[in-house]
Amino acid sequence: MFKTTALCIIFMFLSLPALPQEDLLMNIDSRNSVSLNGSWSYIIDPYETGFYDYRYKERRENDPEAYWNRPVTENRWDRVEHDYGENFTLQVPGDWNSQAEVFKYYEGTVWYQREFDFTKPGEKERVFLHFGAVNYDAHVYLNGKKIGSHKGGFTPFNFEIPKSLLKEQGNFLVVKVDNKRHPQEIPTVNTDWWNFGGITRDVNLVKVPETFIQQYALHLDEEQDFNLAKKRKQFNLSGSIKLNSLSPASEVKLEIPELKINQRIKTSGDSIDFSFNTRNLELWSPENPKLYDVIFSFNGEQIRDKIGFRKIATSGKDILLNGEKIFLRGISIHEEIPQQMRRAHSKEDARQLFGYVQDLNANMVRLAHYPHNSNMTKMADSLGILVWSEIPVYWTIDFESEEVLEKAKTQLREMIIRDRNRASVIIWSVGNETPVSPVRTEFMKSLITEARVLDSSRLISAALEVGNNDGVFMIDDPLGEFTDIVSVNEYLGWYGGLPGDAKTAKWEVAYDKPLFFSETGAGAKAGFSGDKETRWSEEYQEWYYKEQVEMMKRMPDNYSGLSPWILTDFRSPRRNHPVYQEGWNRKGLIDNEGNRKKAFYVLKDYYTELKSKK
Repeated sequence: MFKTTALCIIFMFLSLPALPQEDLLMNIDSRNSVSLNGSWSYIIDPYETGFYDYRYKERRENDPEAYWNRPVTENRWDRVEHDYGENFTLQVPGDWNSQAEVFKYYEGTVWYQREFDFTKPGEKERVFLHFGAVNYDAHVYLNGKKIGSHKGGFTPFNFEIPKSLLKEQGNFLVVKVDNKRHPQEIPTVNTDWWNFGGITRDVNLVKVPETFIQQYALHLDEEQDFNLAKKRKQFNLSGSIKLNSLSPASEVKLEIPELKINQRIKTSGDSIDFSFNTRNLELWSPENPKLYDVIFSFNGEQIRDKIGFRKIATSGKDILLNGEKIFLRGISIHEEIPQQMRRAHSKEDARQLFGYVQDLNANMVRLAHYPHNSNMTKMADSLGILVWSEIPVYWTIDFESEEVLEKAKTQLREMIIRDRNRASVIIWSVGNETPVSPVRTEFMKSLITEARVLDSSRLISAALEVGNNDGVFMIDDPLGEFTDIVSVNEYLGWYGGLPGDAKTAKWEVAYDKPLFFSETGAGAKAGFSGDKETRWSEEYQEWYYKEQVEMMKRMPDNYSGLSPWILTDFRSPRRNHPVYQEGWNRKGLIDNEGNRKKAFYVLKDYYTELKSKK
């Protein structure tokens, strides 16, 4: 049903991962940037009055009633029906739901506005406006002119600002943000997490040269004999550089000072593939999360990054990290700070969440069900935590729609471009719990092909469901034929039966591949006690985890890890029991006030045992 383009077919035969032809800027933190974070004014606009006129047609660009235009009154009798007041402000980055009671359940349009001053770029400079993420549909206007729009709530995007639009003082920036759910979007209308709206990640103005490095990749060469290279401590590094436009013959300087690498890479056109040899390279791993300072210099711009080098692969039923079998002691995480009922976005938020992960003795996280902010993947790099990163192809999206497929591919590209140099990211996931059908499998297969074209150096998976035939669990989802590892979500003892049923459960896998349990879990209201058979009690959840651990110990020999659901309680509008849920999914091992439940210690003991056997 879905056709691979000729361009993709060509890319698949390249030995290096191909950089996609996107205009996304990488590594904003290292570029000449000015933050636009902070206090923004807002207007709540549920009828989208600022966007449509009374005939429900999009307003003209210069319409004074359009909310992207600065309201102006010259006479006291002039009629103005919108304005951005000082008493109505939201903090960026951040979701709107947690910042004011009026937003608690709000889904719809909010107009964000702020002013900024900016020194105009030189003749050979360009300026971009970069957003870390906006949920979900963003329309961006500067000084009354629309400069772009973007759909997708968890991936970065940017627009070039025409020089003629920029002013030295008083630039009037407006962003229309709409988080309404729709059947033809990614994710669709039905999810099990809170639909936080707003400009949820950093906003920056970025100044670059006329011609500049747009994207880059650097990693271990996939074609080398890894075991021989490891023995000799002499590796080949390969990479790609994409310039923003065609460039006459020049060069990019690449430095890794600690390795005494100083490469000059000749450029021609706008894309360059390169490779070189290095000695005494330390491989990145959870035990040794070694990162190297890497510096790219081109046309007066210097881009710095910290990059680790490692090899992730499978061999039969095993997952191999740097040639050694590894067991993934994981935990799933939503991008939330439960104590404040808000989206996580800062380095401090990442430290809190990873502090819990480390206390659990986990070595891996599943960042569900969408790409998390870059602070998470960068911190995972520095801490040696392995990462599963996922796009929100979730439950029942429209698998028959070419338009929806293209939206999914766009989010996949934006996720991979941003984090392709993060050593911690070992798995790209193309979805979660999608119902089996031929059209769905073809849809998902197309995403897997796209992911491999974009980055062949990582594993590809998806979280699948599993059926129960009278206590025999057969994992034979046809999508498992195309993924690198077979990942399944199972809740034996929560959604069906009791935890004790795990004692007699039998597992069979149709594929000779590593088996990973991407979810398992049970709910508990922290502080609620009862005997182990009392649903919602901490004792029930504790019993569930004890039985799951014993069942995991009896798994087939391809059992390679798990990431139980979930680290902390999180907000969900599907969870409406007035006593035990109150709008929270209670499957967290840690409650919404930061208290560890009894089940936390069951999983921690299991991981401690596994870690000691390594």
